[in-house]
Amino acid sequence: MVFTPEDQILVGLAVAVVAIGVGAFYIYSSKKPKVCLDPEKFKEFKLVKRQQLSHNVAKFTFALPTPTSVLGLPIGQHISCRGKDGQGEEVIKPYTPTTLDSDVGRFELVIKMYPQGRMSHHFREMKVGDYLAVKGPKGRFKYQPGEVRAFGMLAGGSGITPMFQVARAILENPQDKTKVHLIYANVTYEDILLKDELDSLVANHPDQFKVYYVLNQPPESWNGGVGFVSKEMIQAHCPAPANDIKMLRCGPPPMNKAMAGHLEALGYAPESQFQF
Repeated sequence: MVFTPEDQILVGLAVAVVAIGVGAFYIYSSKKPKVCLDPEKFKEFKLVKRQQLSHNVAKFTFALPTPTSVLGLPIGQHISCRGKDGQGEEVIKPYTPTTLDSDVGRFELVIKMYPQGRMSHHFREMKVGDYLAVKGPKGRFKYQPGEVRAFGMLAGGSGITPMFQVARAILENPQDKTKVHLIYANVTYEDILLKDELDSLVANHPDQFKVYYVLNQPPESWNGGVGFVSKEMIQAHCPAPANDIKMLRCGPPPMNKAMAGHLEALGYAPESQFQF
């Protein structure tokens, strides 16, 4: 077959277009971050740092496969962690990382280790260099920026972690104007998890993020709430019932039950509530 000069030009153009397309594909593929989570099977991640925050709370930092990898966890969802209790029996428990996918190359878990907790035993025994088996994402809650005008959040103890994840995602997105009102309950001042991080978010976003701390056993100089979270506290520190607000709750079972009763009594519709 004999190619005319015009044919040769067309072939050359076609080759160039294909080369550009292939190049663009590889550039895009190389820039697209690697998602690490698998919803069907556990994958292991190496513990690279352990920071003791109090006598029974520590922050665990796990490395992802590459410095640009992301965990791949939608906002408001959690992961399942697998370990062994003190008897050597397998145990699986859900946890919410305090990091987002904008924190590439790693994820962090702030864990409160209870004396009788089965998974607490596993984390208590973990040393730098050990691996944690993780599966996910899990959960029914998926946050979409701007889906509500405001969130009211009722958290107790380690129930702060999903609230912190959602609040961080909102406040770090300049386009998201959603307001967040958090009531966070604990027994003592030392029990407050992520306090520095929460106070920093308040300082940086004073018009968008409010936190009201409640303690059962407050120190002498304390200007927060005292006792258990009450209906009056919710009325004073959370958005009033409306179609464009949502109330989130996460804490020990007795607290969740009490908060559900308070919200119902205050007139919050069932569809405007979510329990992690």
